[in-house]
Amino acid sequence: MNQSLASLRQTGAKQAARQLHSTVSLASASSAQTPKGQPSPYSHTLKLPKTEFPLRANAALREKQFRARCTDSLYEWQLKNNKGVQFVFHDGPPYANGDLHIGHFMNKVLKDIINRYQVLLGKRVSYIPGFDGHGLPIEQKALERLKGRDRDSLHPMEIRKLARDFALAAVENQTKGFREYAVMGDWTNRYLTLDPAYEANQLEVFREMFLRGYIYRQNKPVYWSPSSRTALAEAEVEHNEKHVSTSAYVKFPMTRESAETLGGSENTYALIWTTTPWTLPANSAIAVHPDIAYALLRVSQGETADNSFYDMLVAKSQIDKVRGMLDSDANVDILRYFLGKDLVGLTYSSILRGQTCKILAADHVAEDSGTGLVHTAPGHGKEDYELGLANGLSVYSPVDDYGRFTSAAGQELVGKDVLSDGTDTVLSILLDRGILFHQEKFVHSYPYDWRTKKPIIQRATPQWFANVRELKHSACDSVKDVNIIPESGRRRLESFVTGRSEWCISRQRVWGVPIPVLYESESGEPLINKESIDHIIEVIRSNGGSDVWWTLPEESFVHPKYRDNGKKYVRGSDTMDVWFDSGSSWKHLEDKVENRAGAYADVCLEGSDQHRGWFQSSLLTSNAARGVAPYRALVTHGFALDEQGRKMSKSIGNTLAPNAIINGGKDKKKEPAYGVDLLRLVVGSTDYTQDVSFGPTVFAGFAETIRKIRGTVRFMLGNLDGFTQNMAVKYDDMRSVDRYMLHELYHFKQKATVAFDRYEFFRAMQLVNQFTNVSLSAFYFDISKDCLYANGTSDLSRRSIQTVLFHILVNYLTTLAPVTPHLAEEVWEFFKQVRFGFGRDGFSLFQEAWDQTSKEWDNQELASEWEALRAVRSLANKAIEAARQGKAIGSPLDAELDVYLPLEAPVGRLLVDHKDDLSQLCVTSSVRVHDASENDSIGTGGNAEVFDSQEAISLRGSETTVRVKCMRSSLHKCPRCWNLHSSSADSLCTRCDKVIRQ
Repeated sequence: MNQSLASLRQTGAKQAARQLHSTVSLASASSAQTPKGQPSPYSHTLKLPKTEFPLRANAALREKQFRARCTDSLYEWQLKNNKGVQFVFHDGPPYANGDLHIGHFMNKVLKDIINRYQVLLGKRVSYIPGFDGHGLPIEQKALERLKGRDRDSLHPMEIRKLARDFALAAVENQTKGFREYAVMGDWTNRYLTLDPAYEANQLEVFREMFLRGYIYRQNKPVYWSPSSRTALAEAEVEHNEKHVSTSAYVKFPMTRESAETLGGSENTYALIWTTTPWTLPANSAIAVHPDIAYALLRVSQGETADNSFYDMLVAKSQIDKVRGMLDSDANVDILRYFLGKDLVGLTYSSILRGQTCKILAADHVAEDSGTGLVHTAPGHGKEDYELGLANGLSVYSPVDDYGRFTSAAGQELVGKDVLSDGTDTVLSILLDRGILFHQEKFVHSYPYDWRTKKPIIQRATPQWFANVRELKHSACDSVKDVNIIPESGRRRLESFVTGRSEWCISRQRVWGVPIPVLYESESGEPLINKESIDHIIEVIRSNGGSDVWWTLPEESFVHPKYRDNGKKYVRGSDTMDVWFDSGSSWKHLEDKVENRAGAYADVCLEGSDQHRGWFQSSLLTSNAARGVAPYRALVTHGFALDEQGRKMSKSIGNTLAPNAIINGGKDKKKEPAYGVDLLRLVVGSTDYTQDVSFGPTVFAGFAETIRKIRGTVRFMLGNLDGFTQNMAVKYDDMRSVDRYMLHELYHFKQKATVAFDRYEFFRAMQLVNQFTNVSLSAFYFDISKDCLYANGTSDLSRRSIQTVLFHILVNYLTTLAPVTPHLAEEVWEFFKQVRFGFGRDGFSLFQEAWDQTSKEWDNQELASEWEALRAVRSLANKAIEAARQGKAIGSPLDAELDVYLPLEAPVGRLLVDHKDDLSQLCVTSSVRVHDASENDSIGTGGNAEVFDSQEAISLRGSETTVRVKCMRSSLHKCPRCWNLHSSSADSLCTRCDKVIRQ
């Protein structure tokens, strides 16, 4: 089993499907046929399985009959009737901007499996589905419908109405899909981040963070997306590893005084290297490392008439690289060396900026790349900004919202796109002025807008920030007691939190929650304090939501205290980052949880990408506002892949729509309608902490799995027909093998409980597979058929088996139910007649208790004996198969066995004690036990062929050699049970004769 699970963890759903497909042996009506196919005259006296439960699922149609009872009706019932503690599963809101895909299905089904298990444990599950309805992607999708109209010509409310309508339509569509996946929850009271009440809660979170000192405004470089025209947070940025940029080596002229200080000529330059030439118009300084060695080079162009030359400052370590960029006939001489600290304070001319600037010391400068002299533009880079801040430099950025140069950059550059023709023009200007030393194309990793998939820039603009530097340590401390699955997710989450110092929370779009700040019209100073924020929240709350920020007069938002102070205030146009929206969702639980001072949610589950997204934003806002983590457990799943292990993509054409799998395509032979439960079983049977593969081969494999599960429960239902409570056998009165099966059932259920408690559903489904194929089909069902079919209805042995089948069926179904609720409910419906007699009259299986086993059934001594007996059965099967292959017998019932072993050994005594059970155990007509000393003295009874097998079997620490001989029985076949027990042809055996007479 361990090897199987390790393989499953590595290979995912496709391998899981293969491992779940062992044969389930079921009863066959052929037991009531003669060898020639003619009905036996005793057929009507046999107790063959009787049930209308179909082997064929026809799931796409049949599942709908049971959906309401195991979703909406069940959710309402469990809240009112379960007596356990409240269990809060907090839903991370999916983005309401498109159709559902297989990743949505996996996410919601994993959540539903957890919730259903908790219901079976008797807890009151609170699961309120959510939807993220604000933000740029929705706004863009809505604007696409305008067919070319200029967005800038639209009033904000026109855009907001378009976006709202689009989001609400997507919410309805996604809700319909999730409900069809049998996801149980409070769908009537789902939460939307665009709801007025939610917006007010979010603004309260903002207020608490501001009051605690975590919110501030600053003009500093941020990630800016020209394609989206807004600032981005780090979580909204991805990197393109194949981006092509132009790097430039530029000679900045040193001032005369500084050139003389260096001992250079009047043509002395500082050689810088940059991968963003478009930022050169904003150059404000050159940075050097104080401890790096620099050299002043003299470059001359061969034997020239005028003996022209110039001097150039570079890092000593980069001399050879710079020499390689010169013409082959150029001469390079080293005039002298300096340490970086000797260069600090020297001045140069920032040509495109038109200013004289200084060389500054900076620890971030490295000598193994570039020239060791770093172009610094505080308006276009984090390190540049911090260096500028420490040295009193202005934050200058001559770039507009569209990523184009403003007039401040000069007439040659104004209006040009900084990443395309703007860069080309900068390089052309530098070349014309004789200071472009070298340029080259290179491929490197570059930040992109993760929504538009286009490159971004760093640009200084006034933005609102959350101070993560002051928050991240307490945030990381708060997750120490959080159960994070898999554990590697803890390191991933903490690395994202500790790796940032700030969170830009403002966006320059209209579809979102406004940042509740007013600005003094003349000075631009923000009016932000508790009184003002509270007033704005109340106006928004009492007027139906954030739309009023764009519709009511501005004075409506000014607190009365500030209306007559001689100043005029205007509202800001920034909205909040959507991660702040969804990251405030824990606030929505505040009035819905019972007596919780710490984390509101018992568990949250999302994809692994949410460590840098919702998991992180929720953690930061909750810690900032409440000082605690918002969740007690955090579960992460991987991504959905195709069968080749590729990420699903429309461009590749390998995407899968859940509805197409559930309802099938036009050609049902090529694209069968598998139903919901099959797809749920794929999810529940796979190690979801890794990426999960989906595809036709996987689905076909699991279709066989479903069929075999149905066959297993069909066998039990059929053999429980007519079983009533007064027929049940007490544990102490049961046969040994039946008590052993209850021991097996007990441990099956305990292991399944551990697996579900650890959120390892795939391990529970592996247990179901093993229990079905090894314990039930290959053993218990096989050895029980003769007794079930041929013994009398009142026979104690038969009733003992039925009692065990009743317990197995109930516990088997409760184990399957969280993963395949429709199938479990369907079986429960067909079990109605029997279970009603036991007082099990609920409308849903989920009204049952999860674990209905008894500690009394745990009997390790009995189990060790039956493990030895099963080893004897396995040995006997080898001899029987040899006889069958040798054409000596047709079926095991044609055989009789002789078993030889030391009778004084523990295994020998065990077989003697169970001598009356051995023919049933081996499914043969007879088994005789002999002492090993009789091995050569026992005759074959006239049989010409004897087939044997031998091996050592252990019991109670003692190992005994057991030999089994198989031969064809000399007795005749009973026409009723087909055992070779009759003394003459066509006569009933003693057992069957007794049953018939009764």
